[in-house]
Amino acid sequence: MKIENTKAQMRKGILEYCILSVLAKNDAYVAEILETLKEAKLLVVEGTIYPLLTRLKNGKLLEYRWEESTGGPPRKYYKLTNKGQEFLNELGDTWQDLQFAVNTITTPNKTDNNE
Repeated sequence: MKIENTKAQMRKGILEYCILSVLAKNDAYVAEILETLKEAKLLVVEGTIYPLLTRLKNGKLLEYRWEESTGGPPRKYYKLTNKGQEFLNELGDTWQDLQFAVNTITTPNKTDNNE
């Protein structure tokens, strides 16, 4: 079994939550979203993000608007909808529960260290 496959699945599973979290802070276009993810060491390629954004838009979690750009073609800015914010809140609760569960399972017991 290859570790890279498992790492990729873990990243893919959390990507939706991360993108919604980025857009909860500010409206953004794809290059800005990718840069924010890259700064956090979550590397994502455009071929991965576009289908995900389309799925989130079709699910009414995101909407977009076109804005003129001073340095090129117009940019599509994505924005979280009210439904998207509610969805993000639920994902946040789930993330907290998962984080607690994983930490509980993976953290050695203090008594184990003393034996």
